[in-house]
This record gives sequence, structure tokens and C-alpha cells, in this order.
Amino acid sequence: QVQLVESGGGLVQPGGSLRLSCVASGFIFSFYDMSWYRQPPGKERELVAAILSAGSSTNYADSVKGRFTISRDNAKNMVYLQMNSLKPEDTAVYYCKADHRAVLMRTYWGKGTLVTVSS
Repeated sequence: QVQLVESGGGLVQPGGSLRLSCVASGFIFSFYDMSWYRQPPGKERELVAAILSAGSSTNYADSVKGRFTISRDNAKNMVYLQMNSLKPEDTAVYYCKADHRAVLMRTYWGKGTLVTVSS
């Protein structure tokens, strides 16, 4: 059974940090590009950061460049999102997504973890 399970969300003050984790199971993790998306309240889901299957390349939304870092550990089937200098506008449900590196539309989503940035 394919699963992506996010963790690490919570309430944090502006300027603080959080590290999100996503553990994958049920598929060959190293064959998949991984990404983090977020959906702020009342808004559409948006791409935050992505990393290729081998971890050789990353890209970020302009709004998080220099503050967030995506990484992965293929030996542990894990992908991470280190979030620093958090702002209230970073408040959202954060989702982990897996895309097969060669097979179009073979995509899996996690159920999300809520991050709230507020004083």
C-alpha cells in the first residue's frame, strides 16, 4: 500500500523554524522526484520546493527562496523541508508529493500537516 505521511507541523512564532518530514512506503522511493506543496486557508495549493530523485537538483518558489531547504534521504525513504524565518503568510497545510521520474501521471500525495505561524 502506497503511503506518504507528513509530520512536524505545528504552531510557531514569526521568525521561528520548523522541520517537516515525509516518510514514504509502498513504492521505490529512489525512482520518484519529491516535492512539497502548501495550501493556505482559502487559497489554491501551490508548489513550495522540489527535489529530483537522486537529490541532484532542487527548485523553490520565489516566496521561500533563501528561507526553506528541501532534502531527501533515499536510504530512509524520507524527504524533509527545513523552514526558517517563518512568516504569517507561510501558514498553510503542507503536503508531500511523489512523481515518478519516468512515468507520467504516476503521482502520490500525502494527507498534509498544518503549519501555523502566529504570535
